[in-house]
Amino acid sequence: MSAEGALLFARYAYPPNELGYCGPADAAALLRRDATADIERRARQFEGAWCYLQFLAETAGLADPLDVRVVEAYWIGNELLDRADPAALVERMTDRFRGQLGGTWRDAGRRALAHHSFQVFEVYPWAPMLRSSGHPTALSVLDQCRVRTGVVVAADRDLATVRSRPLCWDGAGLADGAWREETVRCSAGGLTLLDGLSAGDRVALHWDWVCDVITDEQARRIEFLEERRLADVGLSSSEPAYWPRKLNRT
Repeated sequence: MSAEGALLFARYAYPPNELGYCGPADAAALLRRDATADIERRARQFEGAWCYLQFLAETAGLADPLDVRVVEAYWIGNELLDRADPAALVERMTDRFRGQLGGTWRDAGRRALAHHSFQVFEVYPWAPMLRSSGHPTALSVLDQCRVRTGVVVAADRDLATVRSRPLCWDGAGLADGAWREETVRCSAGGLTLLDGLSAGDRVALHWDWVCDVITDEQARRIEFLEERRLADVGLSSSEPAYWPRKLNRT
C-alpha cells in the first residue's frame, strides 16, 4: 500500500466523509498522517471511489488501488484515464452501483471516465434534476461536490480565503461564474494534511475544504475534465479545447 497515495486519497475524501455522504464513521481518522494503514482500510469503505480506484489500477496493471498515480487519476486526472475502456467501466459500475437511482451513467458506454467529475455529473441525480427543474439545491450540491480550483488570498492554520469561480446555471447550461472570494477550511479539530498555505497558492477545493496545493497543470486537468463532462451530457455550449496528457507532479 502506498502511504503517499493513501494520504492523497484522504485529502480529497475527508469533506464528504465528514458530512456523512460516503465512507465510514469517524472522518477525523482520515486526517491522521501516521495512520496510513487505517486510511487504507477506510478507503475500501468508500464504495463509489473504491470502485473507480480498483478499475483504474487493474487497467494500468498496478496492484495497489491506492498507488498515488491511481488516486491522482481519479481526483485530478492523468494519463491513466486514457487507458480505461468506457464500456468496461460501465459494466463494472452496473454490478457495483446496481441500486444507484438517477443519473445518466448507464447510457455512458462510449464516454464513461473513472474520474470524480463523472461521478458528480453522471452518477448522482443532481445534474438531471437541475436540467429538469433548475432547482437551486441541485446547483449548490453540484458546485460543492465537484473538485474545483482556486487561488489562496490569505490563510492561517484553520481557515483560508480563496478566490474561485462558482458554477452558474442559465437555464440551459452550466458555466463558471465571476470570480468571488470564499472562506474554506484547511484543518479540523487541530488536524490537517497540509503543510501550510501561502497567498498565491493554487489549490483544489472539495465542499468547504482545501484538499491540496496543486500545480497549474493539475488545475488545468481538473478544469478540462469538468468542461468535457458538461459537454458530454449537454450541459455546456462550449467544447473543451485542452487535454493536458503529461503527468506533472511536484
